Amino acid sequence: MIPPLDILNRFFGYDSFRSPQEAIIDTIVTGENALVLMPTGGGKSLCYQIPSIAREGCGVVISPLIALMQNQVQALKINGIRAEFLNSTLQLQDAAAIEQMLLDGELELLYMAPERLAKPSMLSLLRKSKIGLFAIDEAHCISQWGHNFRQDYLKLELLAKEFPEVPRIALTATADTRTRKEIAAKLNLTNAKHFVVSFDRPNIRYQIALKQNYRQQLLRFLRDEHSNDSGVIYCLSRKKTEEVAEWLPHEGFNALPYHAGLSSEQRDRHQSRFLNEDGIIIVATIAFGMGIDKPDVRFVVHLDLPKTIESYYQETGRAGRDGEPANAWMVYGLGDVGKLRTMFAKSRASEDIKRIEQMKLNALLGFCEITTCRRKALLNYFDEDAPDNCNNCDTCLYPVGTFDGTEAAQKALSTVLRTEQKFGYNHLVDVLLGRTNSKVIEQNHDRLSVFGIGQDFNAYEWKSLFRQLLARGYLKTNEHGSLIVEERSRAVLKGYKTIQLRSDTRTKTAKQLTKTSLPNNIDVALWEILRAKRRELADAQDIPPYVIFHDRTLKALAAEQPRDLKHFARLHGVGDRKLKKYGLEFIMVIKQYLNQ
Repeated sequence: MIPPLDILNRFFGYDSFRSPQEAIIDTIVTGENALVLMPTGGGKSLCYQIPSIAREGCGVVISPLIALMQNQVQALKINGIRAEFLNSTLQLQDAAAIEQMLLDGELELLYMAPERLAKPSMLSLLRKSKIGLFAIDEAHCISQWGHNFRQDYLKLELLAKEFPEVPRIALTATADTRTRKEIAAKLNLTNAKHFVVSFDRPNIRYQIALKQNYRQQLLRFLRDEHSNDSGVIYCLSRKKTEEVAEWLPHEGFNALPYHAGLSSEQRDRHQSRFLNEDGIIIVATIAFGMGIDKPDVRFVVHLDLPKTIESYYQETGRAGRDGEPANAWMVYGLGDVGKLRTMFAKSRASEDIKRIEQMKLNALLGFCEITTCRRKALLNYFDEDAPDNCNNCDTCLYPVGTFDGTEAAQKALSTVLRTEQKFGYNHLVDVLLGRTNSKVIEQNHDRLSVFGIGQDFNAYEWKSLFRQLLARGYLKTNEHGSLIVEERSRAVLKGYKTIQLRSDTRTKTAKQLTKTSLPNNIDVALWEILRAKRRELADAQDIPPYVIFHDRTLKALAAEQPRDLKHFARLHGVGDRKLKKYGLEFIMVIKQYLNQ
């Protein structure tokens, strides 16, 4: 058996493990089970890829998305690892050939979806084959408390019964305590070793703003901070995705849509351009992203609220996987809450699932409205302690003012009650401000005692107040968007409880994110020549440039300027296969540049 550290160096080009990768790998290599919680970009894949190479037999990886399988298998093959996938994109004869490779012991890793694994024919094939381990990626999908629950994942309960001697490792980047317990119970990993790594991504700056004119807000953000960068923009609907992707090119940005309504050919083409070209922005629904291993995504934008904090964390985690500074930027409003709650109400999910979705949305709304450190709140949600100030989120960099909002809250809550809890916040604001529009007059709301009692605030401030009361559980909305007073509001109405609210104004702006720059010891001209060479090699093989070498390796090349393979081999991210395949070509580029 090849020692794991030798595998890491020979195939992946790294000199040492990150904590606790080595302990996780040793656990699986010795035949024990493990449950791993590690943030996006933390190196989860190596925790099952290296044991699959080290152990006798083939490592079987259960993965939820085709894109994730294909990307990982492509990268593994370039590193000289015998890996394949089985999914619906393959012709029957190609799938049969891969199955025969499994039977013949010619594979080190095989990826498949959970629904394929549970088929009797596949189970029969696995029983006849030598299996080194089972890896369940995106394991939160098995939990009804997880944010991407998938019925097919429940079938994975059979692994412990059918293959009791084969070690299992379940991995996820997003799971709170309740979700972890459910994962462990359903996969029979309660007594397995559990590894929980910090969820913190210190290179990501979290910024959340109120949605005013989202197009102007987005343009300002992109032009000020990410004019030539790759990024992802998430929208709630396909229609909005299309509109934003059509509008951005007129503003000078290279944007492409991605959602389930497009043909598979269009989605594949747009995804390929995003992976292979620089400066591409994907405007997407949540259909895009899981398993997209692009390290240099510099920003993730949400133009609408995601459904849960887990979704927000996972989606923002696609930025800055290379460890360089990145931005997670979101705008939201009360309208987003109404849309999501309508979606929940119309879904075919059970009442228990709908209740969970409602609770998680409330938690996310509360996260948006906090006045304290966002990073601390985010980590606390995943049961991880953190300092009170991270100095890399909007609330830490630009502290939010607060005020005693008890009297204002009483006025707002009273207006909801006096209008019989049948109206949304726009109408309620009109009543508070004493506006005599047709709807107010038609409902006789100009005769109510609360009519015009809110002159001390403007419309924007009242909407902010309603949003905060909703976030803190003093109000809720029904499927029609009407605001309803919760029982806990009684104490505020009667004056038994005071409430501090944030002061929101239209004039607040977020400071620009400091742009990533090259280290001082790098020749910029050589850096650009090396990037061009990387693109040439990637285009010739129809693969993303980062599969050749990550930016970190390219920076090391530009800084150290190796003239021979021995020096080249010592650079970060250069394994044996890549050294043989690309070493001389890059050395030639460096020598030619220096000679000139």
